[in-house]
Amino acid sequence: QVHVEESGGGLVQPGGSLRLSCATSINIAVMYAMKWYRQVPGKQREWVAESIRDGTTDYANSVKGRFMISREHDKSAVILQMNNLKPEDTAVYYCKAVRLQFGGPEYWGQGTQVTVSS
Repeated sequence: QVHVEESGGGLVQPGGSLRLSCATSINIAVMYAMKWYRQVPGKQREWVAESIRDGTTDYANSVKGRFMISREHDKSAVILQMNNLKPEDTAVYYCKAVRLQFGGPEYWGQGTQVTVSS
């Protein structure tokens, strides 16, 4: 079983920045993809960003240009740098490690709360 743990959430004012980290118990180089999602109470979990093993990254339109995902292989972690945060970014942010491109196991963390408020 792969352990996934998010950290770095907190309270920030609009326009501020936060850096979320997702650490895994194995080398993330073996993971096909590392993905970030977020969820607001009463709503479905939504995809935010992803980092594919070949170096490809992709973002939801709502965060494009403000968020950046990167891998820190020496720390077996993936980072979500969030800039110019808006109140609508408030959510619990979850990290998912995807082992294979098709099928295969997926591993979720417990989430970290991000609150953007003045």
